[in-house]
Amino acid sequence: VKLEIYNVLGQKVRTLVDAQMQPGRYKATWDGRNDTGAAVTSGVYIYRFVAGDFKSVQKMILMK
Repeated sequence: VKLEIYNVLGQKVRTLVDAQMQPGRYKATWDGRNDTGAAVTSGVYIYRFVAGDFKSVQKMILMK
């Protein structure tokens, strides 16, 4: 399972999950920080979720 966040330029901002997981329900929360721990600006971000053969890409808005 992999869950990554990108900015609108396609640059990876944060990897929230990158692990083998058993089937089930899970929750991931993004704290608005990048992989180095710096706060990112408000705006539109894209998250990419991959689990096996399933892939989903969606937009989200971060407002501070």
